Amino acid sequence: MDRSQDGLQSLGRKTEYRQDYAPEVLETFENRHPENDYWVRFNCPEFTTLCPITGQPDFAEIRISYIPDHRMVESKSLKLYLFSFRSHGDFHEDVVNTIMKDLIGLMDPKYIEVTGLFTPRGGISIYPYANYGRPGTKYEKLAEQRFASHE
Repeated sequence: MDRSQDGLQSLGRKTEYRQDYAPEVLETFENRHPENDYWVRFNCPEFTTLCPITGQPDFAEIRISYIPDHRMVESKSLKLYLFSFRSHGDFHEDVVNTIMKDLIGLMDPKYIEVTGLFTPRGGISIYPYANYGRPGTKYEKLAEQRFASHE
């Protein structure tokens, strides 16, 4: 399928990896079914970032689930975006919230949630979770319900 009409820059081209946090690499395309509610889920099991204090690598599985509205994130650009955290120093909780806020700003989804399953450091695992539902809609209620029942 030709996506050139969507203005995508990364898909089908040689991959250029950024070495620091690069939200500008994110791209979207038109959702062909905005009238439907459906889940789009991404799983990045090899996410890496740096501890902002020690500079040591932190490894995680990042899970992103969202209900799109009119725009959807293009998966190769998402991969490049997530890779851009590799040399970026941030705390686990900040990483999860940054990813969620960048994707909200990019797509304006009906609903989104981001979970980081970080591997143990010093014997402790950290699993931050953040979610958002469009205010004043049933998706805001969905966010409240999912947040309240999150483990």
